[in-house]
Amino acid sequence: MRVKGPLVFNNTTLRLNAALTGGGLAYVLEDQMQEHIADGRLVRVLADWCPSFADYHLYYPSRRQPTLAFSLLVKAPRYRD
Repeated sequence: MRVKGPLVFNNTTLRLNAALTGGGLAYVLEDQMQEHIADGRLVRVLADWCPSFADYHLYYPSRRQPTLAFSLLVKAPRYRD
């Protein structure tokens, strides 16, 4: 199948919107598309090749003098509802 006009996005929202409007496949995290799968608007493909993980991880190589914004980003996941 020849496809003309490739779409390339570096933004999850744009990828998801393109998939929802029939633009093709989108590689996004499952929790970001779960409601669309439940509604029947999206179908999960290649499930056997998509590894699952239990939680998110944050890696940063140095803890010396982090900015305030970075410190808040590190602390934010700890305060879930």
